[in-house]
Amino acid sequence: MKTWLITGASSGLGRLMCEMLLARGDRVFASVRRETVLDDMREKYGERLQVLVLDLSHTATIRPAVEAAFAQAGHIDIVVSNAAYGLFGAAEELSDTQIERQIATNLTGSIQLIRSVIPFMRQQGGGRIVQVSSEGGQIAYPDFSLYHATKWGIEGFVEAVRQEVSTFGIDFLLVEPGPTATKFAAGLDIAEALPVYRDTASGKLRAALLSGEFAITGDAVKTVAAMIAAADAANPPLRLPLGSSAYNNIKAALKIRMDALQAIKAVAYGADREE
Repeated sequence: MKTWLITGASSGLGRLMCEMLLARGDRVFASVRRETVLDDMREKYGERLQVLVLDLSHTATIRPAVEAAFAQAGHIDIVVSNAAYGLFGAAEELSDTQIERQIATNLTGSIQLIRSVIPFMRQQGGGRIVQVSSEGGQIAYPDFSLYHATKWGIEGFVEAVRQEVSTFGIDFLLVEPGPTATKFAAGLDIAEALPVYRDTASGKLRAALLSGEFAITGDAVKTVAAMIAAADAANPPLRLPLGSSAYNNIKAALKIRMDALQAIKAVAYGADREE
């Protein structure tokens, strides 16, 4: 039996992960913004599910919740930083309030969660932190600029921190799902459209998304099963793309970047100091 701490457990991949872990006999500390949202699971699984009230967009709530979880659990094997949402709209269409909330939840909140967890994992001799990112941590769609800013940002943060804490037995897994059949799209914070963007790439994606024409290829159950299998593995990869869309999109984007990089090798080397 393993002990997990999972944020964003009220719906989507987070809730499904809780259900699958509890069903196999593990113990879960699940963070939600409304305590009663998991009452059905608490009734079914009893003490093996502990519910924490936590809002990642409010930094002051993070450390006390993490301290309480580790104090009660004694040892937490895996922490899953899953809480996030999507902000949709061309950069010009977004309000300052929307931008601040997106960054506070997806980026600052995830950073502060990881910072809060590290001392406890260090003291217990190790552990694993699973950061749920997205294919959007390596590629970019129009209308998701702020969402991408948070996902690219958290991936860079994890890349650095994993080097800082590897000596303590703490490792990381970045999960990068593509479009998956959850309620993510229904939970999008959609900015009011500006007519000037109607015939641009931004407007075309907005129309496809709102009409249901945007392809959703990922299966939520298979995605979570793959996440759990990787988190259980002795030596998982740092990055785990999930779904054919994620794999193909990331592969194509990396090739474009590599080709562009190689094309400017001489320019890059030309900026070195003379020996």
